[in-house]
Amino acid sequence: MDINKIGVIGAGQMGTGIAQVCALAGIEVALNDISEERINAGLAAIASNIGRQVERQQVVPSERDAALGRIKAAVDFDAFANCDLVIEAASENEELKRKIFSKLCASLKPETMLASNTSSISITRLASVTDRPERFIGIHFMNPVPRMQLVEVIRGIATENTTFEAAKALICRLGKTFTVSEDFPAFIVNRILLPMINEAIYTLYEGVGSVEAIDTAMRLGANHPMGPLQLADFIGLDTVLSVMQVLHEGLADSKYRPCPLLVKYVEAGWLGRKTQRGFYDYRSGTPIPTR
Repeated sequence: MDINKIGVIGAGQMGTGIAQVCALAGIEVALNDISEERINAGLAAIASNIGRQVERQQVVPSERDAALGRIKAAVDFDAFANCDLVIEAASENEELKRKIFSKLCASLKPETMLASNTSSISITRLASVTDRPERFIGIHFMNPVPRMQLVEVIRGIATENTTFEAAKALICRLGKTFTVSEDFPAFIVNRILLPMINEAIYTLYEGVGSVEAIDTAMRLGANHPMGPLQLADFIGLDTVLSVMQVLHEGLADSKYRPCPLLVKYVEAGWLGRKTQRGFYDYRSGTPIPTR
């Protein structure tokens, strides 16, 4: 199954990253979001990101120009009519994703593959709302997509082997490494990583250590590149909460209960870097712990 044109739904950080690496690999991309304004912002972000790669001499100017020429705005799903694969990279909300897939199928050719970039939600459940569950698969890129080497591949119960092999071939074409996960809540990376972050938030909530103490301890004591609270801000506290809720509901184990402090921050709209406040306040340009 040849993949020469890809549709990407979602022009946020994940969607633009996926579009960027696909375009640099020589694949045509149609980028969609809920408004032309968001699509144009996504296209500008991609141009800026590839520009930085040129400055670092990771990409030559001719490659940048060719890649940008391969990415086109898709103002509606009809623009995906000739895509070989459409990847959904919307917010980590199952109801939203199900609505997208339910509406999307009518615009696609019968052989088009579907994929979700979900970090935690059941691939089998998402596939069930489409007219092609055998052509549906989870392709979970890590954030930031251009820099992170790993991609998780998750088969739903109905996913055919041709779909599975095509997904693996695509990831290799992008110069990335895949790991295969069974379709269980949060898959591999987030099944391990997010409970660690949640435990760090409990450690803060219970007064065991301050934000700075916890992050310093894990950076220097466990040799992590960034502390768990700093990482939570980078991921987005709303996403952290969503994944913990999927784990808690899907596995029915109290060890996955989201920390009340995490819930409080999300309710306050303090979602991390994208809102300039989370466990750190970024508004001054220098991150300052908020607790």
